[in-house]
Amino acid sequence: MMVALLGIAIAVLLVIRVPVAFAFLGPSIVYMWLNDQSVGNALREVFNAANSFPMLAVPLFVLLGALANHAGIADRLFRFALAVLARVRGSLGYVAIGTSVGFSWMSGSAVADAAALGKVQIPQMIRAGYGRRFATGVSASSALIAPVMPPSIPAVIYAGLAAVSTGGLFAASVIPALLMAAGLVVVVAVLVARNRKITRGEFDKREVLAATKGVILPMITPVIILGGILGGFFTPTEAAAVSAVYILLVGIVQRTLTWRGLLAALKETVLTTGAIMLIVATASLLGYILARERLPQLMTDAMLSVSDDPTVFLLLVVVLCLILGTVIDATAVLVLIVPILIPIANTYGVDPIVLGVVTIIALMIGLLTPPVGTVLFVTSSVSKTRIGDVFRGTVPFLVPLIVVVLLAVLFPDAVMWLPGVLGL
Repeated sequence: MMVALLGIAIAVLLVIRVPVAFAFLGPSIVYMWLNDQSVGNALREVFNAANSFPMLAVPLFVLLGALANHAGIADRLFRFALAVLARVRGSLGYVAIGTSVGFSWMSGSAVADAAALGKVQIPQMIRAGYGRRFATGVSASSALIAPVMPPSIPAVIYAGLAAVSTGGLFAASVIPALLMAAGLVVVVAVLVARNRKITRGEFDKREVLAATKGVILPMITPVIILGGILGGFFTPTEAAAVSAVYILLVGIVQRTLTWRGLLAALKETVLTTGAIMLIVATASLLGYILARERLPQLMTDAMLSVSDDPTVFLLLVVVLCLILGTVIDATAVLVLIVPILIPIANTYGVDPIVLGVVTIIALMIGLLTPPVGTVLFVTSSVSKTRIGDVFRGTVPFLVPLIVVVLLAVLFPDAVMWLPGVLGL
């Protein structure tokens, strides 16, 4: 009964547009007071959630993405992909996906990807006759690669919550992220084939060479991050710090990062990190309450009464994440459900890294679905397009994203193949 009342209170606060962190914090404090739990205990739970060394990687990866954005790396990646694929019919659609894959090695955030690339990609596609819905749809959908491909901020948060190897989770996410990109490419090919107005461009060797020079140094960043982590040279936090310094130096050497851009990147990092950590801290308190009310045990018993098949369990997790992701911020959902799901996954014999990949992809799909749909709002803002039109543009692209989630559920060994090869 208490959990039900707590859920209703939170739902009401979310409906009336109270920020997620405070929608969690208010009812949680009331619960602690009604159950003779001290405020000091509540503050301790909140503080301990944020006082975590693995979580220190979050602001550093946020800073990396912000510096890459303000150093103009997104623009240079777009120029390079456009130059290489100029002769391909419908090249701008493929360029949008390719640029997102390249930028995802530095951003780790779908919102950052959508904001940085959308303002470059969408106007060019519209001018080339692609249609506003297609342009916004492919740009918004390809932004979801960033939080799956390492260095993924949701993966860092999940690894800290589940006490699993961040490097292992990064490695396990690479193949699903590439499959997402491949699926989006297929949808672009189908849509381009139906639009006869879209034509080919002209290939220019000099433009390719000039564009290549602009991306050589930035694309060393993923080598530093993944090579450092997987090679055992850095922890994820250290890799984030080194790569952020490297991108800062690249911006200075190439004279693309101004003082104003640096200050803007620092401000963006502080605001984004503050929002993420506030959600992490308050959701942690709510998670403590749910554990106190034995919700994990109740959910385990309920799921086992349905089936003892691990595939069924993962499918139920996908459905849960797809539903929660449409109404609650993905970070909040992660902090809330991971401590609950990990014991259940252990009961089913599901590897926590597989659970992490499935959970993250399913939650990221929520970024493209109303009523929350953060990426929808960002894409709408940068393209000056109505939310409804952006969502309708993303609908065809949701199909391959859901297929990738289902593949991860049905073939968990494929998810674990790369971590196994790398010994993680």
